[in-house]
Amino acid sequence: MARVRYGAREAAEVEADRERTAHLPDIWSTGVVALWESDPDAVAAVLPPPLKPAGRPLLRAAISKVDLPGYPLGAGSVAVAAHHGGRDGWYPLVMPMTHERALIGGREVFGEPKKLGEVVIERDGGVVRAYLARHGIAFVEVRGAVGAALPLPPPAEKLDFYFKFLPGVDGTGFDADPVLVHCTRTEKVRKLEAMSGDVLLRESAYDPVADLPVRRLVEITIGEKTTDQRGRVVERVSAQALLPYVHQRYDDVRQIVDGPPEGSV
Repeated sequence: MARVRYGAREAAEVEADRERTAHLPDIWSTGVVALWESDPDAVAAVLPPPLKPAGRPLLRAAISKVDLPGYPLGAGSVAVAAHHGGRDGWYPLVMPMTHERALIGGREVFGEPKKLGEVVIERDGGVVRAYLARHGIAFVEVRGAVGAALPLPPPAEKLDFYFKFLPGVDGTGFDADPVLVHCTRTEKVRKLEAMSGDVLLRESAYDPVADLPVRRLVEITIGEKTTDQRGRVVERVSAQALLPYVHQRYDDVRQIVDGPPEGSV
C-alpha cells in the first residue's frame, strides 16, 4: 500500500526533523529598528498582569527582511518595554509576518502575537522607507536618511514576554490556565548604521498602535543581525486577569467563537 501521508510518522522521522531544527545555520536579516518614548499611562494600559511597566515608557518597532533561499520573508513587531521577575524585556503587541510558515511555530509554540501582513523595506541610496501594513493600512512607517556607521555591539541577550493560551471551546474563557513565556534571544550584529528621520503611526482599527504616540524619538538604526531563541514557561497566570486583553491577539475577538455554518462540514 502506498504511504498514507496523514498517517502516523515513524519515530526516526520525527527525531530527524528535531535534529535539523536544532542545528540551523545563522540566518541574517536586514532591519530597521525605531525606538521612542510614549505616554506612560498608555504603555501601562496595554500590559496584562503580571507584567509591569519598565523604567521608561518605551516602544520599539522592528521591520526586517530575511533573504531565505527561495523563501524571502518579511518579519516585524511593535513592542512595549515591560518588566517581570526582576528582568526588563519587551511585550510585543503585534508581529506581522509575510508567510504562514513564519506564523505557526511562533504562535503555537511560544504564544507570539503573529499575524499575516505586509513588511516592506525600501532603500534608495541613503534614503530608507520601511513599514508594517495590514488591511491596506501602513500602521507603522519609518522614514529617514542613513548616517554614520555605528560601533558593533557585542552579542547580547534580549528578552520578550508572551502569553500562551487556547480560547475555550464553549466560547468563554480558556481551555486551560494560560501561561507566561520568557523568550530569550541571543542577538549578533554584523552591520549597524544610524538613521535620522521620523516614525509615523496611522490609525487602524485592527492594529491600533497609534494609541501609543511618539512623545520623543530616541533612535532609528538600520543593520544586519542574526538571532536564535529559547523559550520557557515561567508561571501560570490568572485567566480572569488575562481575559480583558485577549482582544489584542485578534482583528475581531468574535472570530474565536465563529464556527462554520450548519451543514458546511
